[in-house]
Amino acid sequence: MIALCMGLAGLLSSHCNADPLAHPPRDELRQAWQKYRQSFIAPEGRVVDNANGDISHSEGQGYGMLLAERFDDRETFERIWRWTSEHLLIRGDGLAAWRWDPKSDPRVADRNNASDGDVLIAWALSEAADKWSVPDYGDASRRTVKAIAAKLIVSSHFGPILLPGADGFDVSSRADGPVVNLSYWIFPAFNYLGRRPGPVDWARLSDVGLRLIAAARFGPRQLPTNWVSLAHENAAPAASFPRVFGYDAIRIPLYLAWGSHRDMAAALSPGPAVVEVDSGKDAGPFSDPDYQAIATLATCVGAQGVSSGETAYSGRFYYPATLYLLSRIAADDVAPICAP
Repeated sequence: MIALCMGLAGLLSSHCNADPLAHPPRDELRQAWQKYRQSFIAPEGRVVDNANGDISHSEGQGYGMLLAERFDDRETFERIWRWTSEHLLIRGDGLAAWRWDPKSDPRVADRNNASDGDVLIAWALSEAADKWSVPDYGDASRRTVKAIAAKLIVSSHFGPILLPGADGFDVSSRADGPVVNLSYWIFPAFNYLGRRPGPVDWARLSDVGLRLIAAARFGPRQLPTNWVSLAHENAAPAASFPRVFGYDAIRIPLYLAWGSHRDMAAALSPGPAVVEVDSGKDAGPFSDPDYQAIATLATCVGAQGVSSGETAYSGRFYYPATLYLLSRIAADDVAPICAP
């Protein structure tokens, strides 16, 4: 199976997107999950971003739900989902408010959404519905997908695109709009959600995302920026955002590898530092060793299963710790040889 998938580099295949239940997490990874749960998930189910003022956001809730489902931790999943439903699903349109701050009054000062959080929540709910045979989870996933279709997917000259949020990114909101964040194209989520009929053509959205990633190669190192303008015929770094391959874009090779787009993932395998795309110079190191798990995964799948080993789990901060666990799960899904 691995050899077959390696031969289909850059293509989505039902064979290459393994059933998430086929490779249960190994003991060492379960220990990392236990540490993660103790460090970042509050008793009430709030996923805490400890490097960012202890806020919570829809992205973190979605990641937490997905991880809990993958580790077959139903009690934690239900706590996270309950908190998310009560505190973030307050807009009334099926999308989640993106940020909850324990130090602000009100806790949700900005009711705009973040589309990666909504996609993650829908994906996690769909997997949980299948794993635990809970129809309510499937219903909730479909409600979120319906809202994504209605509020977040719009036409562009590249094809259908996923806006980063319902407000502030389209052609009426920005002179260089529409603006997208390519790390919001979560290819394994699109593939999973696309197994069921619904209002979103996930395969088409994936195809457009691959075209955008290929088009958004800037500067001497041919890297995408975190935020990309699609206002003109050619993609360009978005105005009013740093022109860097940084903490958002580092997720692009993870999602490419997880979606079996192996050559593209390897080409974007992150180095040890944020990159200024115009000059190609490093702008400062990525701040935690857990980020290295993405490079390890992307390099391994691009080298057709030649693993360079794995860094030990640090687990100091929510975001890199999350990406570490996701990278290891992705390896188990699509290339177990890359998950030592």
